[in-house]
Amino acid sequence: MLTPEQIRQYEQDGYVVVSGIFTTGELDLLEREVDAIIERRQRQKAKLDATWRGDWKKDLPPTVILHTHDVQAYSAAWARAIVHERFTEAIADVIGPNVQLHHTKAFIKPPEKGSAFPMHQDYPYFPHARHTMGAAIIHLSDATEEMGCFSVYPGSHKLGPLPCATPDVLYLDPVQYPIERAKRLPAACGDVVLFNYLLIHGSDINRSSRARKTVLVQFRDPTDRPTADVHRSHAQGMMLRGIDPLEGRSTGTGTLDEAKPPKPPAAS
Repeated sequence: MLTPEQIRQYEQDGYVVVSGIFTTGELDLLEREVDAIIERRQRQKAKLDATWRGDWKKDLPPTVILHTHDVQAYSAAWARAIVHERFTEAIADVIGPNVQLHHTKAFIKPPEKGSAFPMHQDYPYFPHARHTMGAAIIHLSDATEEMGCFSVYPGSHKLGPLPCATPDVLYLDPVQYPIERAKRLPAACGDVVLFNYLLIHGSDINRSSRARKTVLVQFRDPTDRPTADVHRSHAQGMMLRGIDPLEGRSTGTGTLDEAKPPKPPAAS
């Protein structure tokens, strides 16, 4: 699926943008399904705003972002999408033949007031021993700079885990890593961004007149063990491609044969 150049970019820069995975018809269906999920959950009075807390936004206007975890739990179309042949092939090209699900979540940045994300690494939320953990952002709409597109610090995954600005809201120091210095990655509907969970990333406010819609699929090599029993989710441990050589043993999924997740690391 990926070219050698794309694989090298993932290794060197910590991300790659891939086109042509999903057809127009598939994308239309998946967008309708996400809209319907959000609408149903809003009718059920679910709390869907995922705007980050913290001082990083004290000078920004009020914003909102709608989100929901576990799209495959609400939609058979999304259950099929996360095992899509071309989609999982692209992931396998960067982490190896066996691709395991960690979690999924949908995001809708509403027009004119869609929340930003401070620059951060995903590592603090679900640390793993070998850092194969990554994510795939499936764009269900265009994402221009005005719409608050995904933004990155290329190559920052090579820095390893970095200290967070606060102990309870896990973003990086906004003075050291401002969104203004990040590389913007505008995307077209259907583009998929693959990135390593150590890559510094975030996004700006959606100031456009259109909603920005994405679904994120977090994945890992099944032999890469979590170092803390955190962030469990629906269908975590499901194989999206290949096999699980550990068969659920000590992977922190808690889903198979009395699997015992590792203890969190001792405080230093």
